[in-house]
Amino acid sequence: MLKKWRLQHPSALFWSTYALLLVVVAVLGGLGGMVLGYSIDLPQVEELQKVRPNVVSYVYSADGEVLGEFALEKRILVTYDQIPVQLRQAILAAEDADFFEHSGIDFRRFFVTIVRNILYNQRKGASTLTMQLCKLRFTSSEKRLERKIKDILFAIETEKSFSKEQIFTLYFNQIYMGHGIYGVAAAADFYFDKTLDQLTLAESALLAGVLNVPERYSPIRHPARALHRRAYALRRMMEVGYISQDEMEAAREEPIRTSGKTDKEIAPYFVEWVRQHLERNYPTEKIWKGGLKIYTTLDSRMQKAANLAIRRGLQEFDKKTRPWQGSDENVLDKGGQLEDYSHPDWRQIFRTDQLVHGLVTEVSPDEALVKFGSYTARLDAAGIQWTRKKRVDRALKVGDVVVFDIQEIDHQNKVMKVALDRIPEIQGAFMVLDNRSGAILAMVGGFDFQYSQFNRATQALRQPGSIFKPFTYLVALEEGKSPFDRLLDAPVNYVDELGRPYEPKNSDSEYKGLIPLQQALAESRNVPTLRLAKALGIEKIIAMAQRFGIRRQFLPVLPIALGAGEITLEEISSAFSVLGNKGVRAKPYFVRRVEDFNGFTLEEHQTEFEHVISPTICSKMLYLLRQVVQRGTAGRARVLNRPLVGKTGTTNEATDTWFVGLTPQITAGVWVGFDEKRSLGEEIYGANMALPIWIDFMKQVDDLVPREEFEDIYIPTALDMVLDTTVAEEKLRELEPISVEDIPAVTAEDLPPDAPPQVRPPTRRP
Repeated sequence: MLKKWRLQHPSALFWSTYALLLVVVAVLGGLGGMVLGYSIDLPQVEELQKVRPNVVSYVYSADGEVLGEFALEKRILVTYDQIPVQLRQAILAAEDADFFEHSGIDFRRFFVTIVRNILYNQRKGASTLTMQLCKLRFTSSEKRLERKIKDILFAIETEKSFSKEQIFTLYFNQIYMGHGIYGVAAAADFYFDKTLDQLTLAESALLAGVLNVPERYSPIRHPARALHRRAYALRRMMEVGYISQDEMEAAREEPIRTSGKTDKEIAPYFVEWVRQHLERNYPTEKIWKGGLKIYTTLDSRMQKAANLAIRRGLQEFDKKTRPWQGSDENVLDKGGQLEDYSHPDWRQIFRTDQLVHGLVTEVSPDEALVKFGSYTARLDAAGIQWTRKKRVDRALKVGDVVVFDIQEIDHQNKVMKVALDRIPEIQGAFMVLDNRSGAILAMVGGFDFQYSQFNRATQALRQPGSIFKPFTYLVALEEGKSPFDRLLDAPVNYVDELGRPYEPKNSDSEYKGLIPLQQALAESRNVPTLRLAKALGIEKIIAMAQRFGIRRQFLPVLPIALGAGEITLEEISSAFSVLGNKGVRAKPYFVRRVEDFNGFTLEEHQTEFEHVISPTICSKMLYLLRQVVQRGTAGRARVLNRPLVGKTGTTNEATDTWFVGLTPQITAGVWVGFDEKRSLGEEIYGANMALPIWIDFMKQVDDLVPREEFEDIYIPTALDMVLDTTVAEEKLRELEPISVEDIPAVTAEDLPPDAPPQVRPPTRRP
């Protein structure tokens, strides 16, 4: 029939054939023109090797733990040989099984995919690993013909310029893996807290599955989808012949255990301090993209102990002194809907020992159901015990948004165990230094970096109170006084530089008459300290503090001797460390060495030493500070049963509380107070606020700090022991007792001649 039609219509056949040829030529010409045009504009694929991708800069502790990262793209670069065979096979099976056979384009797979997309409306991809690499580096993710053509051209050129191993490695290091992570090695570290050689078969298959669409298959955000995708990767590995069916089935039974490792910064205040140091010394590009290695002085074990001690101490004080009054925020009271509510805390990866806001969606006398994004938790009466409420519905109501402490977490089932908590109003700081080198071993700048980035260890200027008193006694020792020389503890009145009366008092409002220097410091008595400071000269005391590294400039007024100025915890802790190093100050530092990506040293610390006081004066001062622990305000520290010295500090109205303590190896300082200067309450002192936190820390690090005695500490003579009213009371009974009533009060004649007439002499006090 067709043959008959051709014979009857020869001209029609000619013209139809001609038209078809024209269409084919036009299409081919168009495609050829497009290909030629795109090929002319293509960048050189050699850029793949010349341009190094952005690399993470890591901050390391002294014991090798990663403290933090600076990166625009979190990435760990590896070589081909560092990629385990099983992980390579998982990626190839899931993404491009014929990678080592094709020339960049898998034409069979390409045309099969096109047919399926046309006939069955499937949206399957046919990109090889080479094409995916080119898309990452040169094109985009838009599904356009132009991009596909460029991907193909790039793939062909890339295969000509690089070996298969090089292409695979480039892809492995650059592929996005979700949560701001780039490269499979960084993903293994993030999701599993493992290096590549530690991965199991199931974990390798999961990573191979994640890289397809990371936001959809993240095992943290979508564990069910991740399991499904892992099963696919394992099945493909079996089909290709990489693993047996038994291996596949065993791997499929393995539960997903993820960590979200990069959110677990143990020293965020310290890492921010390091960042500020780097910003002052290096270009921003080098810090955030250059792959620096920053080796610091911090001891991760001491840091964790300091974190826990501060957190426990502040939370305990907050819960004892501030009653639970319910939530400050309720979604329903504001006219909102429970199903529409979302809190910024829910965008992070949850971990244990973390404080996060939760939404109460159901409540009964026995329990409450709490929502944390896609996670839920049931809170029973044990979780609200500290509020002193017997029933859960007396503490919480539906719609409340409050803080909870995550105690356990099941990422796979999206279930958590929590306890009701809150962010304390009170703040604290902690600093630990190595006496001999000045290295900062631990630093806490506040209760929680997430809620306040202000570093109270290095930035907060606070009144030191009694913790400043040792500088007065150091001047006295340097001028030849003995720890057993007597001071008068009796009422006194001074006139300040503005002509105003100044009548200092002891914290207990009592007076003890003549007492030795060591007792005056051990009991932190104000009046004898001021009498001593007046006799010595306040300028000498300020100069002594500055010799010890206190950077502040103080007005030369007498109350400075009682800590009326302002200092930082870093300064006072560093100053005390001089006493643990025989009178030599090692300048504090926290960055040991900085290396670039290639291992070249950019910076290396050289310890700076400064002779401050003689070893003899140092030994006597250590003796005085030991009395503070053995018989004075820091007596609680005796529970540690180890050689140590220290000093408590409390300001007027208890706005600031301190304790700085030393062992022969380390100095550790604690500050506690409110950010705004208000009282912590009645009967609150450094001895019962800051010191217990210090003791908690020392108990945790007991095995890290050897029990050594201070070298060359002052040993009193027999005569000294007799003269010491606190040591040899039986000898003192032979002496005539001294009563405060027998000590003359300061009269108007004792005041400076230029004192204003309205200044009244102080009255006698029993």
